[in-house]
Amino acid sequence: MSKNSKLVIAALVLVGLVALWAGWRHGKTEADESDTAAAGPAEVTAAVARAQRGAIAQSLTIAGAFKPFQEIDVHAKVAGYIKTIYVDVGTHVKDGQTLAILEVPELTAELAGADAAVRRSQQEIRRAQGDVERAKSGHSAVHAMYKRLEGASREKAGLVAQQEIDNAQAKDLEGEAQISSAEASLSAAQQALEVAEANQKQYAALTNYMRITAPFTGVVTARYADTGALIAAGTSSSTQSLPVVRLAQVSKLRLVLPIPESLAAQIHLGDPVKVHVQASNQDIVGKVSRFAQSLDLQTRTMETEIDFENTAEKLLPGMYAMVSFTTDRIDPPFLVPDAALVVRSNGTVLAVLQPLSSAEQAKVQAQGIDAKTLPRVRRVHFQTVDPGRDYGIELEISSGLKVGQEVVVSPSVAVQEGALVQIAASSSDQKTSNSNPMR
Repeated sequence: MSKNSKLVIAALVLVGLVALWAGWRHGKTEADESDTAAAGPAEVTAAVARAQRGAIAQSLTIAGAFKPFQEIDVHAKVAGYIKTIYVDVGTHVKDGQTLAILEVPELTAELAGADAAVRRSQQEIRRAQGDVERAKSGHSAVHAMYKRLEGASREKAGLVAQQEIDNAQAKDLEGEAQISSAEASLSAAQQALEVAEANQKQYAALTNYMRITAPFTGVVTARYADTGALIAAGTSSSTQSLPVVRLAQVSKLRLVLPIPESLAAQIHLGDPVKVHVQASNQDIVGKVSRFAQSLDLQTRTMETEIDFENTAEKLLPGMYAMVSFTTDRIDPPFLVPDAALVVRSNGTVLAVLQPLSSAEQAKVQAQGIDAKTLPRVRRVHFQTVDPGRDYGIELEISSGLKVGQEVVVSPSVAVQEGALVQIAASSSDQKTSNSNPMR
């Protein structure tokens, strides 16, 4: 047999095999379509869970961080050079303890000038007082002479010339004027002394600021300057004013927590909390000390603080802690299996099963559903819901469900809007648990 003949025979065999496969496939497709057309409704089975309210009491675990009860940057009140600095990072100081001494030569000179001005004003007061006494003494003699001449003239007319009486009266009035002038000078000197003493107190107070002290008991957490550094006054702009040290009160700490909006209204002063410090692996118990009573507009959380005594200083500012709250909810959300949630472009939905009406039951039964299966047949409706917290196995549904409604767990592609499904026998009485790892 030639080579060409063999090729022809092989081609004929291949064509025959393709024809046989096509015939078999066509017969199978028709049979499948016939079986599908013959199949009755509710052939799709689904695992179902009932929506139930969560527990009234719930636990919430929030991460927080410790911070000092008080923490400030210690600035100098006056500008000057650091003459001596007594503390460094980690130094424990007490209230009123000297941290550093500044050297301000011009301030020292101004204080000396103010002291001299006070002494000069005091001398002026003494001189003015002497002038007042001298004026009073001279006026006393002149006034006595005038009164004698006036009395003698009244007793015997013409005994004393009127000119002498007039001269004595003029000297008397002049003496009174001198007294008034001396008293005015004394008052001016006294006022000048008050001004000088005020300047002296001002410069003395500024001089006291050359000694920088601790405003409270704490520990130095940062040191910004060394001996000889020029420090600007703390009243200058923040870009020019360099602090000397940072001081923190660590004997008492604040644990700061961001409470979410959903629980902010349920936080009360004195509420007990359990705190687990991860760094030291210790558990401590505290109470809510204060809260902001206002939500942060960016994070929608309320800052809440818990105070802890830290006399042993085992806790450090900046440490993280996990805090557990137990609160009661007036309207607990529904719980459904996490696998029941369906996320679509137009929102989050659940495949909720609706019971059939009497007319629908009769129609379905006429299509081949037996009486035993009929009670487990439901119609699918995709309900838009608002999901809440996700616990992994379960999640909260804030709105969109009613108590006892049945939802399909892990709905397949065959579960469509309005489709009939049959509840799987193993899940017909399934309920979501009212506990989860977060409770």
